[in-house]
Amino acid sequence: MKSIKELYRIGTGPSSSHTMGPRKAAEIFLSRHPEAVAFRVTLYGSLAATGKGHMTNVAITQVLQPVAPVEIIWKPKVFLPFHPNGMNFVSLDSEQKETDSWTVFSIGGGALAEEGEGESSVNTPDVYEMNLMTEILHWCEKTGKSYWEYVEEREESDIWDYLAEVWKTMKEAIHRGLDNEGVLPGPLNLQRKAAAYFIKASGYKASLQSRGLVFAYALAVSEENASGGMIVTAPTCGSCGVVPAVLYHLEQSRNFSDIRILRALATAGLIGNIVKRNASISGAEAGCQAEVGTACSMASAAANQLFGGSPAQIEYAAEMGLEHHLGMTCDPVCGLVQIPCIERNAYAAARALDANLYSSFTDGMHRVSFDKVVEVMKETGNDLPSLYKETSEGGLAKDYEQMEK
Repeated sequence: MKSIKELYRIGTGPSSSHTMGPRKAAEIFLSRHPEAVAFRVTLYGSLAATGKGHMTNVAITQVLQPVAPVEIIWKPKVFLPFHPNGMNFVSLDSEQKETDSWTVFSIGGGALAEEGEGESSVNTPDVYEMNLMTEILHWCEKTGKSYWEYVEEREESDIWDYLAEVWKTMKEAIHRGLDNEGVLPGPLNLQRKAAAYFIKASGYKASLQSRGLVFAYALAVSEENASGGMIVTAPTCGSCGVVPAVLYHLEQSRNFSDIRILRALATAGLIGNIVKRNASISGAEAGCQAEVGTACSMASAAANQLFGGSPAQIEYAAEMGLEHHLGMTCDPVCGLVQIPCIERNAYAAARALDANLYSSFTDGMHRVSFDKVVEVMKETGNDLPSLYKETSEGGLAKDYEQMEK
């Protein structure tokens, strides 16, 4: 597995696979061909199907257009075998002849890959020897150490500085989201809700107030993402509200120190990394179970660690967070990361706290392992028809037309 720095990417929304990934790919291709007289970019599958709503074309043209004209070709019905989010970059000379062609895939969380080569375009080494939760759990039990200590042993010395920047960015997104009001960009005219939820929560007694605040924090980050604000993929843009909401709520209500929050982030990152390595965090590949389900799993584990859970209890919390999202489809209305994505973030944050509580009542022993759920999630994602994997052709999205803009 690679560094969790590649899971927690700081950038602008609304989509890690449809915005961050294509922008990065355009930057790489431009660096190879600054002399090009023109560019032609073909988008395939899910990337093309919901690319306009996710501003994929805008992300690419912002990079390439200042250098040379760009033609975008949309092929939503063509799915390349390696991954649904395929794109082909072509550079042209003054005679409109091709000088190079590069096919690359946006595989989720802002990561890129070439067919058969893993995340080759990122060109970074693996830093984790163990790729399964069961292996890492046994290591924790044998050494007496926790998951965050395994992260510390495998990452470079600047990991805590990086996670501090991640946590700072997450909190800033919450603060902005709680202050901002009005309508989100796009044809849905969806009203921001975070500020209202935050105010209404103050009128309830402690138990309901707690849940209302978690909702508000998750909505705040997700709404910032939907408006193209600065967020952190956790593990993706579409699921970026879950982990910040849970950790910020616990920091505010339980006065956990910054270092304990950062350690919880490290453990959450490890959970997300395992899912990314052994299944997928891409809605286009495996549905929303891969995005919001993974985010819930990450937040569940982080919360359980903060409350003193054992390695076994943390693993159990993570397992429940993902298990109870199995089968969730990715069906964004009008191709936007708004409906049902934003509400799903709020609901998953609440589920994460429930998974933490449930696990804390146990000794951590249970029948279905986290690794098994990850395996089943991958199988379920493979079995889902493409219309339920970020194409906006099925589910909640099927009665809405794509945004033509």
